[in-house]
Amino acid sequence: MNAGMAVVGRTAESAAIRMIQRKAAVLEPRRAVARVVRIGAIVAFGAGAALRIGQVSAQDASMLNEQVTQQSVADTICRPGYADTVSPPLDEMMDYKERLLAQHGIDSAEGTRYALDRRVPIVLGGSPDAPANLGLLPWSGHRGERRKELLTAKLKRCVCVGQITLSEAQATIAGDWPAVYSRFSRTSCDAGGAEPEASGNDNGS
Repeated sequence: MNAGMAVVGRTAESAAIRMIQRKAAVLEPRRAVARVVRIGAIVAFGAGAALRIGQVSAQDASMLNEQVTQQSVADTICRPGYADTVSPPLDEMMDYKERLLAQHGIDSAEGTRYALDRRVPIVLGGSPDAPANLGLLPWSGHRGERRKELLTAKLKRCVCVGQITLSEAQATIAGDWPAVYSRFSRTSCDAGGAEPEASGNDNGS
């Protein structure tokens, strides 16, 4: 392919991406994300920062709370105290964690090293108690719950200020989130304020 043809090819590809994105913008958000993802769209977050969204299992309805949609975020996840209103009793979640530890052959004495993790956290529209959304993560480490909680807090903030969609946040946290963490940690979706501390709650919220 000569240089002229290469330029034409790249121009046509860029035009196709822009056309699909314009059409996707008028669709229901979950469908829009799915269509844009298929062409490898880049979703920009602030100056110089970008996040590549992948097709992941966040679109599995069994992991999600159907009451939380793009249209309802202001009245659900963006409302202070929302997670507390939908979280199951702590003792029920701890009993479930004990069963997961046993299933994985982890001694209960080592249980404090693990968090009961929600693959899509409550504050990003994840189901509070669906088995498909529950698992175990170590608290510490590159793929640990403390790191995931920090990323979750930032994604929620970005959703609530309208910089990314709920579906994009869910796809990010349910996908290879550790790979995203280092890039996304430099992005701010508000006018200031300190990064929240990891809560340390052992309920996977």
